[in-house]
This record gives sequence, C-alpha cells and structure tokens, in this order.
Amino acid sequence: MPSTSTFTLPRLTRPTWLSPKVLRTEVLAGLVVALALIPEAISFSIIAGVDPSVGLFASFTMAVVISIVGGRPAMISAATGAIALVVAPLAREHGFGYLIATVILGGLIQIVLGSLGVAKLMRFVPRSVMVGFVNALAILIFLAQVPQLIDVPWAVYPLFAGGLLIMVLFPKLTKVVPAPLVSIIALTALTIGAGIAVPTVGDEGKLPSSLPVPGIPDVPFTWATLTLITLITPYAIAFALVGLMESLMTAKLVDDITDTHSNKTRESIGQGIANVVTGFFGGMGGCAMIGQTMINVKTSGARTRLSTFLAGTFLMILCIVFGPVVSDIPMAALVAVMVLVSFATFDWHSVAPATLKRMPTGEISVMVITVVVVVATDNLAIGVIADTITAMVIVARRVAHLVTVSPLLDPDGEQVTYTVTGELFFASSNDLVYQFDYANDPDRVVIDWARRTSGKRPRSPHLTRSPRSTPPAARPSRSSASTRRARPCTARSAANWPVATDQRESQPALSHR
Repeated sequence: MPSTSTFTLPRLTRPTWLSPKVLRTEVLAGLVVALALIPEAISFSIIAGVDPSVGLFASFTMAVVISIVGGRPAMISAATGAIALVVAPLAREHGFGYLIATVILGGLIQIVLGSLGVAKLMRFVPRSVMVGFVNALAILIFLAQVPQLIDVPWAVYPLFAGGLLIMVLFPKLTKVVPAPLVSIIALTALTIGAGIAVPTVGDEGKLPSSLPVPGIPDVPFTWATLTLITLITPYAIAFALVGLMESLMTAKLVDDITDTHSNKTRESIGQGIANVVTGFFGGMGGCAMIGQTMINVKTSGARTRLSTFLAGTFLMILCIVFGPVVSDIPMAALVAVMVLVSFATFDWHSVAPATLKRMPTGEISVMVITVVVVVATDNLAIGVIADTITAMVIVARRVAHLVTVSPLLDPDGEQVTYTVTGELFFASSNDLVYQFDYANDPDRVVIDWARRTSGKRPRSPHLTRSPRSTPPAARPSRSSASTRRARPCTARSAANWPVATDQRESQPALSHR
C-alpha cells in the first residue's frame, strides 16, 4: 500500500488582548486613563504657555504612536509637566513655531540616542539624583500654579480648597473613577449651576473640534535656518534627555510592578518616533506619565498595548464630542489637580528625619544639589546631568581610599610580600604608590595582586625588584607601585613588620599561581 503522509496546518494563536476578560479590562482601563488625561493635558498646556488643544493633540498622538512602536506595553505616554517646563521658555520668547521645531528635533535626538544604546547608561544615574529629580519636578509643578492663584476673584479660593478636599476624600469611597475627574465634574457643575464667574479653560484658548492634521513648523527656512538650529538645539537636547529619563524610569517601575522585562532600547527609539509624529501634528511633545501609568497598570490592571492605544483614542473622542463642556471647566479645578499631583510626586520619605539620619552625607548633598540646581535653572536636564557627575566624583573619591597594602616579611628577612586589596583604578593608584616602605625594604620585594578587583590583571602575578638597586627617586610608571611605602607600615622598621611563622605561611603568594 502506498504510504500516506499527513499535513497539519499551523495553529494560529489568538492575541492575549482578544480574550473577553482581558479585552474588557483593557477597554475600561483605557477609558479611565483618557478621562484622567483631559485635565492634566490641559494643565500642562497652560504651563507650556500654549492652547489646551496643543497638549490634547500631543497626548492623543503620543499614546497612539507609542502603543505601536514602544518597548513597554501598558505604559502611558502623553503631554507631561516635565516636557512643558522645558519648552515653556522657548514658546514664551520665540513663539509656537519654534516649539514645534524643537519637538521634532528633540524626537530625532531621542532616536539617535536610543540607537546608540543610551538606555544602558541609566544604570549610572544614582538613586540620590533620581530622588532629587522627582522632588525638583514636584516643586516646579507647584510653582507653576502660583500665578493662577494671584489677582483672581475671591470665589477661586473656596473652589480650589473644595477641589483638594474632594480629591483627598473621594478615593476612600471608591477608586473606580479617578478622583481628579470627580473633582473637575463637581466644580464645573457648581460654577455653571450657580453662575459663578471665575476663569475657565475657555478663557485660555479654544479646544479642538476636529482631529489634528499634519503640517510643517512655521519657522524660517532661509539663510536664518542655521540660526534657528543654534537657537533650538539646547532646548531640543534638554527635551530629549528629560523625556528619555522620565520614560526609562517609568518603564523600570512598570517592570517591577508586573514582574516582566521591557525593551528599553526600543522604548527610547519609540519615544523619539512618537515625538516626531506629534511635532508634525502640532503637539507639544511628551513622554511617559508616571501617574497615568499607575492608573492603567496598578489600579485598572491593564497589561497590553491596547489600553494605551484606547486611552489616546478615547481622549480625542471626548474632546471633539464634549468640547463645549470642557471649555466651561474652572481653572481652580485644574490648579487643584496640579497642586495635588505635585504633592503626590514629591518623595516625602526622602526628607523624613529618620531617613536623613541613615543616609550618607554624600547622598544627601547630591539630592539637595539636584533640587537646587533644577529649581534655580528651571531645567531638569541640566540638574540631572550636573548632579550625576557630582555623584560619580563622590563615589570615585570614596572608593579611591579603599585600597590597602599589607606587608608580610619572610622569616629569614630577605623578602617582603605586599598584598594589594581593593579597587585599583586611576584615582586609587595615586595613593597606592605612597603605600610602600622604601627605606626598610629588604633586597627582594614581591607585590601580590591576587586580591585586587580591577578589570585587567598584569601579565605577571607579582612584580619584584630590589629597592637597593633602584633608588626611590627613579620611579618608572609601570613598576612604580613596587617602589613605595605602604600606609599600614608608615614609620615602621623592618623589625616591626609581621613575619611569617614558617615557610608554608610565606609561600602562598608565590606558589598559588
């Protein structure tokens, strides 16, 4: 009988988010995040000094694009306070067209940095700098709200206090609906129903009534183009660095919460692509949002890219369909939201007396310097870069003094063995050369590198020389470590050195290799 063969079609697996339970979770999570995004996007637009539609467009395009090209599923990217603070001076001094050009250039820089593997450098940013960065961001967001509470009608103040009270007490009843959204709805209904005349979102600018359309930044493309690039490049670099730092920190936080790993390099490149697209669609740019991501991942339980995509989609639907209602939102409600966000963002544990008592002085100094530099310069990137370098110098200075040299004199007194222990690099080597006793060395000196922890070992396990044949003044660069005095033996004579009790105790440094 002829042999028969069977052919089995490959089984197609259904995406995880198509499961009815997962789909319901992702859709509800996207809706809740979209509702919570509206007040924050408008508030960040006001901080940046642009129309509310600019922040809303940015939140829409960032969320939709990053859901496709990003490296961390379920993380929310939109217009943020950090980005708003970076671009606000440029928008105020040079206009909206220069802001859009900065967003596009900043996105291109992020793509380049992501391709070069900048995500791997985040491990060199100390935690003290991270804490200072977060605290400085919270202070800047709070200071940006102060002008909205000066020279305003008296009714603004009770509305502001009422908004804070609602956002503090409502989560104790339920966390299904974001408390900021409840506060905004309640205060808006109160001002409209009672006819209270207070500044509203509509006074700040017109909300969008249609989807954004692509365009080119309104900037000169003539001989002045070089001047334009020179002008916006510092802002674009700060934009790229701040966006990447916030996004990568948020991605790491989501990794810890979900116990999964994300592609940080893809996320870095994805942030750049999303910002380039956002710039051409007239948005102010953005990055990952810690607060909204926590709502999506921790509160709502979302785990896939679908929730991020739906958050952006629902956001634009709410703006286009319910635009007139959003225009009547009182500014006091948004100020209350941002003040609460600033207080929630600040790491109060980091400044608690008990914490400060346990922290090393160097880490406290770096954290304080980060906050001072960021608040003084109004530039998050400058503060983080400057204080990362400061922290590295402090660590290098601390490690440089951890190298020790221990001498061991043979019983016959003809040889001394120096054992080098600790981190050996350019800073510690400067002290190492002063830790050998030239005057009292016997004829034969052995330097044992077995316990040093530098990355590259010498060709020979020991360096030997006769100190009497080579005077201390002649110190070759490669063998100088074998010609100098050990710190533990300062002012010691050969008679006071530790002596090996027998031949077996004096041999391991010579025979173990």
